Amino acid sequence: MTRSDAISAAQSTLDSGDFVAELARLVAIPTESQHPRGAPALARYLEEAMRPRLEALGFACRIVANPIEGAGPFLIAERREGDDLPTVLTYGHGDTVMAQEDRWREGLSPWVLTEEGDRLYGRGTADNKGQHLVNLTALEAVLAARGRLGFNIRVVIETGEETGSPGLGALFRAEREALTADVLIASDGPRLGADRPTLFFGARGGVTMDLSVDLREGAHHSGNWGGLLADPGLILAHALACVTDANGAIRIPEWRPDSLSNSVRAALADLEIEAPAEGPAIDAGWGEPGLTAAEKVFGWNSFCVLAYVCGEPERPVNAIQPRASARVQLRFVVGTDRDDVAPALRRWFDAHGFDMVEVRETERNHFTATRLDPDDPWAQWAAASVARTTGRRPALLPNLGGSLPNEEFAHVLGMPTIWVPHSYAGCSQHAPDEHALKPILREGLGMMAGLWWDLGEPGVPGR
Repeated sequence: MTRSDAISAAQSTLDSGDFVAELARLVAIPTESQHPRGAPALARYLEEAMRPRLEALGFACRIVANPIEGAGPFLIAERREGDDLPTVLTYGHGDTVMAQEDRWREGLSPWVLTEEGDRLYGRGTADNKGQHLVNLTALEAVLAARGRLGFNIRVVIETGEETGSPGLGALFRAEREALTADVLIASDGPRLGADRPTLFFGARGGVTMDLSVDLREGAHHSGNWGGLLADPGLILAHALACVTDANGAIRIPEWRPDSLSNSVRAALADLEIEAPAEGPAIDAGWGEPGLTAAEKVFGWNSFCVLAYVCGEPERPVNAIQPRASARVQLRFVVGTDRDDVAPALRRWFDAHGFDMVEVRETERNHFTATRLDPDDPWAQWAAASVARTTGRRPALLPNLGGSLPNEEFAHVLGMPTIWVPHSYAGCSQHAPDEHALKPILREGLGMMAGLWWDLGEPGVPGR
């Protein structure tokens, strides 16, 4: 049988309804890692859904407890065909964000897959159950068509990605020998656009910080004390205003990338970002001047205010408040020192007279920026494989605009990283009515079957 046969077999699982039926079984397991009630389901997802499926494909599987107390377990699996063959690592996460049951529209439930036209609704359909199911289904099709894979493959399924992947780095350090591979090929995140195959090779980093101005005990009447007492809400507002200009361009030198490399510029020159029909319009004048929209998201840093509180907005009173606080976030690309993000902000505030503003990093959801050069042989090999399957040049992103635990693969395990997303920006992945699009899943099944097939052929980088 041929490469085309494997691709057709993978895609036929969606056409026949078998893929949808299996995804429905995965969605029905309520794997909320952000709520304690989800803990039993996390273990069940690995033991009852993933383990039997992988063992049926000839994988040796084991469930590994998380070294972080209270965090979800991991599944590690391996299918080995030969010491002289390339080895690939693939990854997925079985956990989801909170279900938000009461916010889904009538007729939909987060734990029941509902098919409406080209949409498959349910929690995890896009993030990430549907995506790693695509990859496993395509792998199965290649194995059936060829009788073997022609490469070795290792699998990690975690159950805590939506809480910041606690314990993943520790697992990789402890299991380095069992997880080392020539390349990571996995799927998460969205495509650049629903109609264009996309590859990304890393992720922007992220640091979230809490800012606060705490001046005194208790609020005081604004009529009696207005003009006499410093207002923490105004102080914090002015402190925030000095971080960027009026259009959001970052002013802190340590937070500004030196430049965009030629290979990154060349990759991004091919990309156009268009707001989805269901999304907001792009504010063309916002952000770093002189950059294209793609360069702003994938090649530069951005700062945002996630929340701002002074007093009780629901019940305001005529009083000068004693304190104000904000949660802020920097998304950053390779070249920004992750460990200097908060210290740089501290120095900037001090230099501008805002020494009364406290800066504190939050405990979780910090990521280091990673990027595989778009000219890397692995990146070019994967792009050629996808183009051969689809007949279209894929969008090549040096890194995702968001953040993933990619540093654990790139830095701890030290491997090139290739991500092939099977979702799109309008999928509502962290909101009510999460859904996957059947045309993307079908194309993804074909692309992944092509990639898995090509890994067993001559011409793999480094072989």
